[in-house]
Amino acid sequence: MKRKDIQDLKLKPDAELLRLVKENSDKLRQLKFDLAAGKVKDVREIHEVKKIIARVKTFLKERTAKTA
Repeated sequence: MKRKDIQDLKLKPDAELLRLVKENSDKLRQLKFDLAAGKVKDVREIHEVKKIIARVKTFLKERTAKTA
């Protein structure tokens, strides 16, 4: 993920970030099933999806900490 992409994530509204977490969680689940079935050729993609989920959750948590 590029630095510009991370900056774009910070500017998105909470609803959009929650949608991204849900979509990436579904994608991660599918990748894990495909990995177990032997369909995944690029295992690094699993790692990248996990990092995206963690970044988005961190941004959401920072926002709730600022408002509380």
